[in-house]
Amino acid sequence: MRTGKKATPWCICLLVILQGFLFFGVWKLYLSYGTRPHKTEEKQPSVLPLSPTTKEKQPFFFLLSPTRPDVMTVTPWLAPIVWEGAFDPVIIDNMYKPQDLTIATTVFAVGKYTRFLRDFLETAEYHYMSGLKVHYYIFTDQSKDVDLLLKELRFAAGRVATVIPVPKYNRWQEISLRRMETIQKTIEARIGREADYIYCLDVDMKFHYRWGPEVLGSLVAAIHPWYYYFPREKFSYERRPASRAYIPEDQGDFYYMAAVFGGTIKEVHTLTKNCSENLNLDKGQGLEAIWQEESHLNWYLLHHKPTKLLSPEYLWDDLKRSQPREIQHVRFSAVIKNKMEVRENE
Repeated sequence: MRTGKKATPWCICLLVILQGFLFFGVWKLYLSYGTRPHKTEEKQPSVLPLSPTTKEKQPFFFLLSPTRPDVMTVTPWLAPIVWEGAFDPVIIDNMYKPQDLTIATTVFAVGKYTRFLRDFLETAEYHYMSGLKVHYYIFTDQSKDVDLLLKELRFAAGRVATVIPVPKYNRWQEISLRRMETIQKTIEARIGREADYIYCLDVDMKFHYRWGPEVLGSLVAAIHPWYYYFPREKFSYERRPASRAYIPEDQGDFYYMAAVFGGTIKEVHTLTKNCSENLNLDKGQGLEAIWQEESHLNWYLLHHKPTKLLSPEYLWDDLKRSQPREIQHVRFSAVIKNKMEVRENE
């Protein structure tokens, strides 16, 4: 068996000196980067965008500091809230684009709401999930008109649209009430084997800026742009205990808007099935929740926390003409319209 020679005192002394130099160098680097501005900068910005250029200039530990200290970026249950500046689009794209994902996207173009479909699709082709495969599922009671429209539009490679006929209902509320059931059944019939994620969006909307794979998650919900400043007792939840959508005034996390929700096929199927069942139970009792499927969506998300939330940047309303400072980019917004005119049998 081989045995090593004992270390001489001068070797031990040399090792201690080298360790001292190494420690001093690391400590000096920390002081240089962590406690004072760079020589080329007068002041470190309070909000640091995570870009490739920034990452080259900053030591790794600096990237762990909050990038949007002006807004809430994590929920109490540790789900991220997506804001501009809180993610690196280059890293996100490099993560998801090689996976060859297909994003199912449902939209209901019924009655007079069909008029909004062109702008929705044209702006989506420019901003929505750019570089990913997208399958639009368009539910409509005007199939011929929608088919003609689709022939006029150009879709990028890997992006297609399918028209799915639905009945014409007498009340717009009935359309809203049937939405969850329709999505659930379509997932079971075809979407479940045709896509990896599904996002359910309103048609009376337009995209204005990147709406990309940073939104992907298991169960994703969007914070309502009119309620994100309000305390929960002011939220427009269903307050009647008899309804399956009932939420007491002392409960609630956020108020979510039904214009945007999504996630994995499995999670969204479970969500839509639960909401559909509760909508039907209410109907059997002669009840209709204050905001139809949105009320049931909020109940579900209170009891089944979303794994990712979208800030109001990802769901805005053009009626909100004053844009708060924290909204750096309006990405997707509801267009201004005469609701009394477009909602048949109001």
